[in-house]
Amino acid sequence: MLSFVVRRLGTMALTMLCLTLVVFFLVNLEPNLKKLAISQTEMHTSAEQLESWLVKHGYRQNFFARYGQWLGVLPKEPIIDPATGKASQRFTFCNDPVERTYSGILQGDFGCSTKFKATVSSKLFPALGATGILMFWVLATMVPISLVIGILAGMREGSRTDRTLSAASIATTATPEYVSGVIFTVIFASWLGWLNGSAASASQGVSFYNFTLPVMTLAIYGIGYIARMTRASMVEVMTQQYIRTARLKGLSFGGVVVKHALRNALIAPFTVIMLQFPWLLTGVVIVEVMFRYQGFGYTLVEAAGNNDIDLLLGCSLVSVFIVLITQLISDVGYAYLNPRIRVQ
Repeated sequence: MLSFVVRRLGTMALTMLCLTLVVFFLVNLEPNLKKLAISQTEMHTSAEQLESWLVKHGYRQNFFARYGQWLGVLPKEPIIDPATGKASQRFTFCNDPVERTYSGILQGDFGCSTKFKATVSSKLFPALGATGILMFWVLATMVPISLVIGILAGMREGSRTDRTLSAASIATTATPEYVSGVIFTVIFASWLGWLNGSAASASQGVSFYNFTLPVMTLAIYGIGYIARMTRASMVEVMTQQYIRTARLKGLSFGGVVVKHALRNALIAPFTVIMLQFPWLLTGVVIVEVMFRYQGFGYTLVEAAGNNDIDLLLGCSLVSVFIVLITQLISDVGYAYLNPRIRVQ
C-alpha cells in the first residue's frame, strides 16, 4: 500500500505540473493580457501605453521563465522601469521584492490579485474556508439522507417504496442547481418568508435562516445521485448467495441487512461520495453567485471576469489538487473496504 501511495503521489505531482502549465499558457494568451492591461489602465489607452504597462509589470518576460518563477524553481528577476531605468516593484500593493529572489508557489507566494489589490493568499484561502463550511454542511445533509434512501429502496427491489424513492432520486438528479435554487428561493424566501434568499451575511455567521437555501440547493442534486448508486449496490448485494444462505439459517431480514449486506453495499457509494468533493467545488460556483456567498466559487468568477491572472492560477491549482487528492483517498479507502482489491 505504501508503494502504491508513493507512486500515486508521483503521478499526482506530474499531473499537476502538466495541468498548471496548460492553464498558465491559456490565461497568458495575448487577448487576455490585453484585456488585463485595459482593465488596469483606461479604455482609451493607446497601444503603446498598454504595451508599456505589460512590460513594466513583467508580462513580457520569457514564458517558461515566468512559469518557473511562478512555481518558485527560478528566481524572480527585478523589473526595470523603462522610464527611470531602476528596479521597481511589480505591484506595489503586494509589497513585491525588488531584488532577485525565489518567490513562487513552492515558497508559499501565490502572486498578486489585480482585481482585489491584495495578495492571492489573502483572498483565496479565506474563500476556501468559507466554501469548506458550506461543503461540510452539504455533505452532513446529503450523505446520511442519500444512504438511507438508497438502502431502503434496494432492500426490496421492485416494491412500491423502491419505485417511489427511485423516481424521486431521478427527479432530483435531473434538476440542475440553478433551477432548484430559483424554485427554493421563490417558495421559501419570497412566498413563505421562512429563509433568507441571500447568504452574504453567512460569511460573518452561519445560521439556519441565511444558510439553508444554498445547502438545500447543493444537497438536493447529490442526494439523488448517491441514493441511486447505493440502491444499485444494495440490489446487487441482496441477490448474492451468502444473503440467501443467511436467510435460510433463520436470520431475520433486518439482521441480514445490517450484519451482512450493509458493509458490502456501501463499498461503491464510498467512491461516489469521495467524488462529490470536486463536484461540490465546481457546483458552488453557481450557488455562491446565486446566493451572493463569498466563497471559492464567487472568487473564481470574479477572477475570470476581471482577467485576474494570478488569482485564476491559484484557483486552478487548488481545484486540481482537490480532485487528485480525493481520488487518491477514494482509491486507498476502496482498497481497505474491499479485501479482494487489497490482495491484488
